[in-house]
Amino acid sequence: MGRGKVELKRIENKISRQVTFAKRRNGLLKKAYELSVLCDAEVALIIFSSRGRLFEFSTSSCMYKTLERYRSSNYNSSEASAPMETELSNYQEYLKLKTRVEFLQTTQRNILGEDLGPLSMKELEQLEGQIEISLRHIRSTKNQQLLDQLFELKRKEQQLQDVNKDLRRKIQETSGENVLHMPCQDVGPSGSSGHANEANQELPHPAVCDPSMHIGYHQAYLDHLNNE
Repeated sequence: MGRGKVELKRIENKISRQVTFAKRRNGLLKKAYELSVLCDAEVALIIFSSRGRLFEFSTSSCMYKTLERYRSSNYNSSEASAPMETELSNYQEYLKLKTRVEFLQTTQRNILGEDLGPLSMKELEQLEGQIEISLRHIRSTKNQQLLDQLFELKRKEQQLQDVNKDLRRKIQETSGENVLHMPCQDVGPSGSSGHANEANQELPHPAVCDPSMHIGYHQAYLDHLNNE
């Protein structure tokens, strides 16, 4: 009994879709290789996954040679070849960036202590030196940030001290003005009766508006009331 016909539509299940992509991708690459060997054909195959990963196969040493041959075979006029040249240039730039990204990813894994098996003793020593340089740079940056924060806190502290000094000076000036501008008036509660009025008449009033004399006069008046 033969296999049922597979309906060609997008596989909704994510895991099944990934499994099917991997199987058919490998089968397509295998068929391209078999075609190039059996028929002595120049084959170039480029596959991009849904995540943007590149899978390629080329019988020549460089994919660019096959693409250049394709361009020269199909685009003879200069006007038609211009877009193809732009695409080839972009593809070369992509390959460079892809190689750079793979190198940086490998270096990052090595720095994290992963995939160290293939490295030789010399490469491990070089990696150790790079890590030490990175640590020194990190420490230097951290110390500089701490110093900047310390200077900023000292600057704010100085500002607060200056504001505190100004407030104290204003309070002292205000207190001095209040003492010097005390009203010169007769001492003795208005509306008092009896002995208080008599004591107020007997005590002399200060002739000069002096704060110290004013305070002494109040004290004498209070002593007189206590004695009565």
